[in-house]
Amino acid sequence: MRIDKWLSSVNVVKRRTVAQDMVKSGVVYLNGVQAKPSKDVKVGDRIRIDYLKGSKHYEVLQIPTTKTIPKSKKEEYVKEL
Repeated sequence: MRIDKWLSSVNVVKRRTVAQDMVKSGVVYLNGVQAKPSKDVKVGDRIRIDYLKGSKHYEVLQIPTTKTIPKSKKEEYVKEL
């Protein structure tokens, strides 16, 4: 699954267009390397997002099979480090 689609599917960001803009502007890193929008995410990957007030780190636990998941199930797909 593409990184921009994954970020929106697991409710890290609200919309996919926001995720695409974040990746294009260079604030999303996948395993320590600046990510491109088409980069695929795999189980076990680590994602870092640099916000203005600091950065957040995430670990991919599962890849969703549907377009979006319920917010109550977010912990099954992503772990905030």
